[in-house]
Amino acid sequence: MTDKELFEKLAALRDRQIPACLATIVKTAGSTPRAVGAKMIICADGTTFGSVGGGCGENRVRTTAFQSLLKTIEPRLLEVDLSDDLGTKGGDVCGGKMWLFVAPYLWD
Repeated sequence: MTDKELFEKLAALRDRQIPACLATIVKTAGSTPRAVGAKMIICADGTTFGSVGGGCGENRVRTTAFQSLLKTIEPRLLEVDLSDDLGTKGGDVCGGKMWLFVAPYLWD
């Protein structure tokens, strides 16, 4: 999805009062699946739009989004380490790290 499509989706979620988080890659180091600026929307029901890389790294982003939406109601800065050389963490083998800003939108 383009940024324009993602922000249109976020506006539609606001119009329907559906809580969601917007996760944005703000920094990378080494090899990562997506570049700085990649975005993903994570809805409270688990629906996602866009991608920040897939695999276990994206699962960490989902978990952080759910915590931010349902528990802390605060934005979070998440570091995702993708340097598992042996592939024992289920595919995190890009070799780099990425940092994401995860912002909750509750539409109050």
